[in-house]
Order: sequence, then C-alpha cells, then structure tokens
Amino acid sequence: MNWYVLYTKPKWEKKVAEKLTQMGIVCYCPLISQIKQWSDRKKKVEVPLFNSYVFVQMADSDRNSVFQIAGVVRYLFWLGKPAIVRDEEIDKIKTSLQSDNIADISVTSIQVGDKIKLESGAFSNQSAIVKEVSKNYYVLVLESLGCVLKIKYK
Repeated sequence: MNWYVLYTKPKWEKKVAEKLTQMGIVCYCPLISQIKQWSDRKKKVEVPLFNSYVFVQMADSDRNSVFQIAGVVRYLFWLGKPAIVRDEEIDKIKTSLQSDNIADISVTSIQVGDKIKLESGAFSNQSAIVKEVSKNYYVLVLESLGCVLKIKYK
C-alpha cells in the first residue's frame, strides 16, 4: 500500500488524523513541539510539521473513503497523479522527529538557484534548490517531496 498526501483545511490536521484513525485508516501527522506566547502566558503546544498535510497509507482503490471526513479538501498531486511518498521518507521523518539531537544548520555562500543536499535534520540526504536567501532564513524547494522548506537561522 502507498502513502498519499491529504490536503486539509487550515488548522484541521490533528482532527483529520484522529478521525482517520477512528475509521481504521493508517495515517501519520508529524508533530513538533513549539512554545507559543500569548499576551498573558507561554505554552508548549504540538503543531503539525507540515501545515495542512496528513499522510495516509491505503490501497489506491480505497482513496475516496477519506472524503467522508470533515476537513479533508483533496489529495496532493504531483505531475498529474496523486503524490506518493515512499516508506523510507515517512520513516526518515519519524526517526528525525524522535531524535534528541537537533543539528544547527549553517551554510556559507549560498546563492539563489544553487542545488544543495541537506546533511541533517528531518530532510537529510534530500536534494533541494535554493529559492530565496535572506539574512534570517533560506527558502528551499524539495522537488522530490513537492514542497518548499523555510529554514531560519541565527
């Protein structure tokens, strides 16, 4: 069975994943812990690693069953076909998120248009094209995953 990428309504990722699990569908919504600050307090919350995306593992013939769930918008498509994520990529995301050692990313003399290979973190060994360079972050295009990654640095 393949892993597909579901596109959800904004801020519905965890609700959709919970409903998919209740239906017996294997799904994965990678979460990271962040500290959110309000005017009166700070709180540690778990937020999705990928906004509006949930991964589901199912047979191609069963793909339409997910549309019974509120919050599911559509499948993510790549080159006119439903995007399929390899098992190794899902495993890599899982192991990277469980790892305690978070590596700092430091890059020197990167130019827009450069093709680089990420060496650490959740996307290690992925090729990326540099889309934007600013004094606080890089924007990278991960063509193999069909997504854009923004890396902040100090």
